[in-house]
Parts: sequence; C-alpha cells; structure tokens
Amino acid sequence: MSSLTLALLRLLPQHALSRLAGRAASLRLPRALRRPVLSAFGRTFGVDFGEVVGSLESYASVQEFFTRPLPRGARAIDPAPDAVVAPCDGFWGMAGRVERGTVLQVKGRPYSLAALLADAEAARAFEGGWFATFYLAPRNYHRFHAPCAVRVERAVHVPGALWPVNRIGLEGIDALFASNERICAYMQAETGRLCLVAVGATMVGKVRLTFDDLVTNSGARSPVARDYGSAAARLAKGEEWGRFEFGSTIVLLAAEGALRLEAQPPGTELRLGARIGTLGA
Repeated sequence: MSSLTLALLRLLPQHALSRLAGRAASLRLPRALRRPVLSAFGRTFGVDFGEVVGSLESYASVQEFFTRPLPRGARAIDPAPDAVVAPCDGFWGMAGRVERGTVLQVKGRPYSLAALLADAEAARAFEGGWFATFYLAPRNYHRFHAPCAVRVERAVHVPGALWPVNRIGLEGIDALFASNERICAYMQAETGRLCLVAVGATMVGKVRLTFDDLVTNSGARSPVARDYGSAAARLAKGEEWGRFEFGSTIVLLAAEGALRLEAQPPGTELRLGARIGTLGA
C-alpha cells in the first residue's frame, strides 16, 4: 500500500495540490457553518477543544482555526536559565549526535546534513553537535517557538518536493527532509549556534515566519536567503517565530557545545515549553 501511495504521489502535482488545499482551507465560512464544520474537523483529528481560544464562530476559516493560538498560560515555559525547551507540540522522532555529516531520518537510514541545509559549509558547523526531529500531527498546536533565547541571524527558504512526513514517507523516501521544501533559520544562542528547520509536507499550504515574509510553496525555484545583520530578530525562550498551515516537522540542530540534549524515544509526546535539554556542553 505504501509503495502504491508513493507511486501515485509521484504522478500528482504536489505543489499545486498543496496550494489548492491551502486556498480551500482559507475560504471564509458563513457564520452559520463555522461551528458544524470546525467541530467535525476537530473531532476527525482529535483536537483538544478545551484549548480553543474563543468560540468556534470566531474562526472565519478552517485555516484560521488550524493555526489558532493557545490560551494564555496553556503551556508552561521552563523558567530555568539553562533550560532548552521543546519548540512545539507534537512527538519525538530520531535524535542524537551529528556524526560524519549525517543525521538519522529513521533507525538505520541516515541522510546528509549538507543536503538538508543545502549548504555544506553551514553543515560543518554542526559536526559533533546534536540533532532532534519533532513531528506535528494535525491535532497539534501548529505554531513553533524558540527553544532558548536566541538572535536569528539568517533564514533560507529551500524549495523542494512535498512528500508526506508520515510513516509512508519516512520509510519510502530517502533523505525525505532534505528533499522537501523547508525554511532553515540560523540562530545564535548564548552558548553557540543553532539551526531550526521547518519542513513542509504534502498538503502543507505554507510555512510562514513571524519576523520575515519568506514563505514556502511560493513557486520559487532556487534558494532564497536573508542575512539580517544588525536587524536580526531577538527571540526570548518560548517566543513564537513561525507556523505551519498544516502538520509537519521541525529539525533542531545545535553546534557542539551549544547544548546537551535529553533525547527521548521516537513517539514520545512533546509539549511546547517542556525542558528537552541544557544549554552548554
């Protein structure tokens, strides 16, 4: 079944379909339809309605509901000065050390960090450091946040495919994260360099940032880089820096000595703001 699904996806216009899905999700719903449509959507994917801010009628579209904020105080950001926190809700994928320029997609399936970043020189800066992969399911909160206090020095939109990031894609597509569209945000923490990669996927209408108008699935054919210099955005620990307009993946990279990760087994639930590591070696 997975081989058949991938074969069909190869025949389909992934980007056009994803943009169409994004536009459909953004259509304004008549007020009378908002509660039944959004209730059905939420029940289908297992949304926690106790964390929905305001009434369902206040969300004008499925997309607006999907990218909704959390209620104030819904996630506690670990206050310890040395804490590195989860940048999103979701669950753990593979995590560990960057070795010989590779990281793991699934057990036994390495892929090139240089390919993920589309930059061999940038990849070398993370040799011997840590990586972690975090997956967001459709039911999850879909904004992502800073894992510690950082300065965002550079962001790069890397065009690519839009394969699914579920089991079918992970097991069937080599170097999946290095193939899909993504935005790589290079950040400087007090203890060293980080990069957070927001990876797009099938039916992800867009990946958007709070500090720049860079956006995925825009029709770009080559990487677009922004170097911020003195205009670099400064983010506090737990501060929002972007969102997915459908579920996808965050890959966290840290240079050697920047942090020590407390990696969890794949499938372990992840909650925004919970401690996942410690700053420094």
